[in-house]
Amino acid sequence: MIQHIKAVWHFRYFWYSLVQLDLRNRYRRSVLGLGWSMLHPLAMTAVFCIAFGGIIGKNDWREYAPYLLAGLSIWDFFKGSLIQCCDAFYRGESYIRQCPLPLTVYTLRVVIGQFVHFMIALGLCAIGTCILKQTFDPIFAIPKLVPAIVILTVFTWSMGTIAAFANAYFHDTKHLIEVVTGLLFFLTPIMFYPKELIDRVGSWIVEMNPIAHFIHMVTEPLLHGRSVEMQFYVTAMLLSAICFGLACATISWLQKRLIFQL
Repeated sequence: MIQHIKAVWHFRYFWYSLVQLDLRNRYRRSVLGLGWSMLHPLAMTAVFCIAFGGIIGKNDWREYAPYLLAGLSIWDFFKGSLIQCCDAFYRGESYIRQCPLPLTVYTLRVVIGQFVHFMIALGLCAIGTCILKQTFDPIFAIPKLVPAIVILTVFTWSMGTIAAFANAYFHDTKHLIEVVTGLLFFLTPIMFYPKELIDRVGSWIVEMNPIAHFIHMVTEPLLHGRSVEMQFYVTAMLLSAICFGLACATISWLQKRLIFQL
């Protein structure tokens, strides 16, 4: 895997150009272009605040909107990367058949593309917090956010890589992930605050949900100006390390056999 990682870094300009190509193709001939990355999370936050805010008792939209936007940003990054990674090898089939590049390049291509949109949405959340709550302190928050974002990205890439290989061998994987993530959304503290969700479904469901840990690690310094308990970092790092190890083992086991499944 050390040689594999070195090869990925050696071809960094190749997968960087693939990310640029994906972004250009996505917004080609679009009036707003990359602005849709800003409009989409804002529109979804507005819809949730208007449609569900009163129903679930979130009348203080100045407090609720930044939290909802942060949760949706993390969730869209994770879910979008996972689902799109399922097709990563099929999208790169022509390259795979012609060039012996590291297969990690193709899932990394997806995750970095989603990461761009994630950072735009998170930036909007920081701006919204400054305007609505005036509690965002960049000097305090950024050093706390960087490790959380790095751990989240490693976890997302690892899960996406496993999903990509699984979908190559079992083509219903993508559909299964769509169903599971659709259900998991309502068991993740996005629409509800963690305490409210614990009261409704039980603490063990929230504690077993990895995305709940990442949401807490991001929202505490970003929205409330508070430090995150060390146990959350330890849990997230341990979980990411396990998933990263599984992803590396999957690559080592199946990378030479994948071509026969495409």
